[in-house]
Amino acid sequence: MSLNARRVALLVAANTALAPFAIDAYLPAMAALAASVGASIHHAELSISVFLAGFAIGQLLFGPLSDRLGRKPVLLGGLVVFLLASLAITTIGSLSELLIWRFVQALGGGACVVNSAAIVRDCFSGREAASVMSTMVMIMMLAPLVAPMVGSGLLYLADWWLIFVFLAVYAAFLLWLMSTRLPETRDPNLPAASPRQVLRNYASVFRHREGMGYICAVAASFGGLFAFITASPYLYLQHFGLSPAMYPLIFGVNVVVIALSNRLNIHLLKRRSPQQNLHLGLTVQLAAATALALAAAAGVASLPVVVMLIMVYAGMIGLITPNAMSALLDHFGHMSATATALMGGIKFGSAALAGVMVGAFEIESLWPMVLTMLAASLVGNWGLRTLAGRPAHA
Repeated sequence: MSLNARRVALLVAANTALAPFAIDAYLPAMAALAASVGASIHHAELSISVFLAGFAIGQLLFGPLSDRLGRKPVLLGGLVVFLLASLAITTIGSLSELLIWRFVQALGGGACVVNSAAIVRDCFSGREAASVMSTMVMIMMLAPLVAPMVGSGLLYLADWWLIFVFLAVYAAFLLWLMSTRLPETRDPNLPAASPRQVLRNYASVFRHREGMGYICAVAASFGGLFAFITASPYLYLQHFGLSPAMYPLIFGVNVVVIALSNRLNIHLLKRRSPQQNLHLGLTVQLAAATALALAAAAGVASLPVVVMLIMVYAGMIGLITPNAMSALLDHFGHMSATATALMGGIKFGSAALAGVMVGAFEIESLWPMVLTMLAASLVGNWGLRTLAGRPAHA
């Protein structure tokens, strides 16, 4: 099977969309799910953090395995685990069961998604890889735009369990799509790393100062984004009193801006380097987080103000993620899945930690979300500038 840039982008976007669907589709049903398992909405929101933690571990475990066995066996195996765990969640009766099966579901999801960037790097490099990744992310962003709407509709039709049936069906579709439309992209002539070599590979990424700067940038920006995502059911459904039907509309504006910023990134890459766009995205993100903290302190954090500032903050993901991934993998093309796994593990680990900071203490206020977003932006900007240095010119 031959692969061109468009086909690669479509296939990896369909695969990568599994994660945002698993995270975002059940957000409108969070209150109903919490009532079903006898927990508060804040504690039910911890299922997001548990998923992110499992997702991080899944990438760390299965990324090196992908470099050893190939992309398809790991990807298809992960889809099977995700599918079975999604069906198991429909039978739960307690919060602990929810958290356990969400963790297992996330392990399978991590095995799937860790291959997406590696497949792109197998086929492309440099600005072409950054452009394909940006296209991939733009297509993938349709998932979090559509997912809450799908979840809200399924909640109306039946109950929260139907959302997880839908996730199982989507995983089954991906099993068919990837098994029939995706060839093995890993070069069979590349040496397979032993477990000892895998640890050395991880260590080599950790020791790479510039690479860790890119990882820090992505991890911090995702931590801030998931502070908002974890808090959003409380923020919109309880704090601002929106209905489950309105939730996906307000939530979806962030996704639209991320998609637009990905288009902007593709345009800017014609005359700017990926590193320059990465620095720009982090700077704007810090400005938005600072403005959000000032609005909360001044008592003017109304729904329009919060939506607008979060929209700017979230939108910068389109300038940060594809450029940081491309810049990192330019240094680690020989072990792209391992480098991607480490970035994904740290990124989703940071997102899980941010979610815990927002939801674990059941504070009825905007401040846990706002302060976590601001702290994440400060860490991201500091880490990139300290570790990776000034951006390279186009």
